Amino acid sequence: MDFSRINSEINRLESCINSPKPVTATEPLAVGVDLGTAYIVVVVLNRTGTPVGCALEYSQVVRDGLVVDYAGAIDIVKRLVKQLEEQLGRTLEQAAIAIPPGTEKGNSKTHCYVIEAAGLAVSTVIDEPVAANAVLQIDHGVIVDIGGGTTGLAVIEGGKVVYTADEATGGTHISLVLAGHHHVSFAEAEKRKHDQSLQEENLSLVRPVIQKMATIVRRHINKWQPKEIFLVGGTCCLAGIEEVFSVELDLPVFKPGNPLLVTPLGIALNDSSALREE
Repeated sequence: MDFSRINSEINRLESCINSPKPVTATEPLAVGVDLGTAYIVVVVLNRTGTPVGCALEYSQVVRDGLVVDYAGAIDIVKRLVKQLEEQLGRTLEQAAIAIPPGTEKGNSKTHCYVIEAAGLAVSTVIDEPVAANAVLQIDHGVIVDIGGGTTGLAVIEGGKVVYTADEATGGTHISLVLAGHHHVSFAEAEKRKHDQSLQEENLSLVRPVIQKMATIVRRHINKWQPKEIFLVGGTCCLAGIEEVFSVELDLPVFKPGNPLLVTPLGIALNDSSALREE
């Protein structure tokens, strides 16, 4: 696994958050929208797949992979798209989106309606782990995507997804544990969760939740006997989560430098109508 390549791509995307890159007036642009439980992220790539823009906003309009605040989701996507259009000097017309594995058809349509109501045509709908593998490029292994509401996974064999699953345990549950332990609000617990100075303390408090996530993964992958696990998703930003998974699964576990941005980048890479090979 070439993590230097992966981290380089993620670093380029991070650099676009505050400093979008110049684009021409006519070149095709690929767009990906990630409707996450904790963050909504919009990524823009140029025709060679290089990041040129990225905007994100904390939100709670999605729960366990389902849109629970339709109007709120539309408002955030509109705001992020407008921000990027102003920064790039271009109108964004279409976007790829991703949904948790096993999402019912009606629920996936809701994701589409949000994007369309925000003024974008939906070019592609894919599973979140499939999007992540557009960045990771794994031939054999398991991608575990832990977001705010769910733990999703995809078993990869020969570069193809052969099995997916998704269960409702994620970063929200970690925040609830922190809120209960410290007797603080959920919002304050979210701040503590992201405080880099509290990572070691947080890990010790929420270890049982992470162990539950690993148990979910073990139950789904037993028959596949994978050799490696790869973690992505915002919850995986918690320092040390990979060590807990490795102990529980007795397997090597890896994660990129910023796992939050892997899936959004992969979603944009799947807006194939705007990308071409060099």
